[in-house]
Amino acid sequence: MPLITVEHPVKRYKRETIHAVDDISFTVAPGSLFALLGPNGAGKTTTISILTTMLTPTSGTVAIAGYDVSTQAKAVRDTVGIIFQKPSLDLNLTAEENIRFHAALYGLYPFRPAYRMMPRAYQEQIDKLSTVLGIREDLFRSVKKYSGGMKRKLEILRSLLHQPRVLFLDEPTTGLDPYSRRSLWDYLSQVRKEHGTTIFLTTHYLEEAEQADSICIMNKGKIVARGTPAHIKAELVKEYLLIDAEDRAALRAELTRLHFPFTEVPSFQLSLKTGAIHALLKAIETPLTSVQTYTPTLEDAYLQIVGEK
Repeated sequence: MPLITVEHPVKRYKRETIHAVDDISFTVAPGSLFALLGPNGAGKTTTISILTTMLTPTSGTVAIAGYDVSTQAKAVRDTVGIIFQKPSLDLNLTAEENIRFHAALYGLYPFRPAYRMMPRAYQEQIDKLSTVLGIREDLFRSVKKYSGGMKRKLEILRSLLHQPRVLFLDEPTTGLDPYSRRSLWDYLSQVRKEHGTTIFLTTHYLEEAEQADSICIMNKGKIVARGTPAHIKAELVKEYLLIDAEDRAALRAELTRLHFPFTEVPSFQLSLKTGAIHALLKAIETPLTSVQTYTPTLEDAYLQIVGEK
């Protein structure tokens, strides 16, 4: 059974002629990594806001773990963790104080005015999570002194305290250096493996979405493509071969004689099916000066989809 079910929600704002979310539908499997992609203004943030009960859809049905986001909002909030695009930490507190207030708000532990007065279970949980994330030595420092990567790790630690079944990540690595991004994803992979946490991601870093189990691409409030990264790439962008020769006239004539369709861009570009490269090169007798294969990326497919729609 899907953990997240989205059935035809529409979100319409007053005085707007275009729906922010316009009759979209998709499901997310338990324990999967799901990526929602799209340009600015596509409706991604509105969709996440509906899923996390911060907005009520104008029409349609959305459910998480069987709970309706409109009528069972508290149960949904107890089921999910959220990391917003902009940090939601209190900079006037230490990292541990941010965590302690969050734990009290969720009713996980009774609030105490000092860390040493908190229950042993709380202390052990914080010690374990902060050690794994690499911020154990900085727990009692002011968040003002944290780097961008450390703030993101702290937000993840805080959002995982109540062991959510779904973790929503809205542009989680924006502004992070490559090392912090990799460290963050290594930990998120570990969380999925150990706890079966479902991760719902929006990102502008399309290489992050390459590892997703399923992808939806939105534009102007609608879903314009969906499927696995491999499926989307295969449907829209084809692998091709670039070749060239010193005697370009001879190569052009030979390709025509062999009935290999090509374009000159300015090298000779040939669209190929997987596995056909070896046979083509073996058939060509004209000495070649360059041979280059091109494998499409998710970014290529994304740009083609957004450009067309």
